[in-house]
Amino acid sequence: MGYLSFNLQIEGKAIIVIGGGTVAERKVANILAAGAKLTVISPTVTHELQRLRDSGKIRHSSRKFQPGDSAEAFMVIAATNDHAANRAVAAEAASLGILAEITDNPAAGNVTSPAVIRQGDLSIAISTNNMAPALSAAIKKELTPLFGPEYAKSVRLLGSIREKLLTEGAATTYNTKVLRDLAEKLPALFASGAEGEIDRLLQKHLGADYGLASFESATGENQ
Repeated sequence: MGYLSFNLQIEGKAIIVIGGGTVAERKVANILAAGAKLTVISPTVTHELQRLRDSGKIRHSSRKFQPGDSAEAFMVIAATNDHAANRAVAAEAASLGILAEITDNPAAGNVTSPAVIRQGDLSIAISTNNMAPALSAAIKKELTPLFGPEYAKSVRLLGSIREKLLTEGAATTYNTKVLRDLAEKLPALFASGAEGEIDRLLQKHLGADYGLASFESATGENQ
């Protein structure tokens, strides 16, 4: 045990990935959208990592790990097939007191990655505390079809409505009631394309002047 799940703010933070294979590629894909400054250190990298490097989305140092590579990092991920190299990364991270994920020996680091389902700003993390990663993957496969693009739209719309209610100073009890009702109904309405029903639901809670068009910049509708 010993693990507790958090959301970390990593925008602009320096994250170093040691390794350039498929495991490193998955790690990069999982964190790239969060806006971290990603550097991959490896003599060779996959085609996808090459594409990300060539498009300027990540930096790539074409060499093996060297002492001091983690000195300025917020977090380091060791994802090579060289156990000795991974141990060296873990030792340096421990000496620096930074976050570290060691893919071939999770106990040597202090971070593990859950299986994640993402739809826009919705993230659903599935973890077995690294006891059964295959089960996490199986659960992700089972749950993924249940959470389509309608959830991304619902999160964006709910976020805008919540901000509006807070700005206008509506009572907390009223906020809770409105947001709960919308959260229960919006995903299904978006999934079925029932924009008229969404408009009526918004007007019920927010007033006659409100509908999807009022929040289109947030939901991405009509863009």
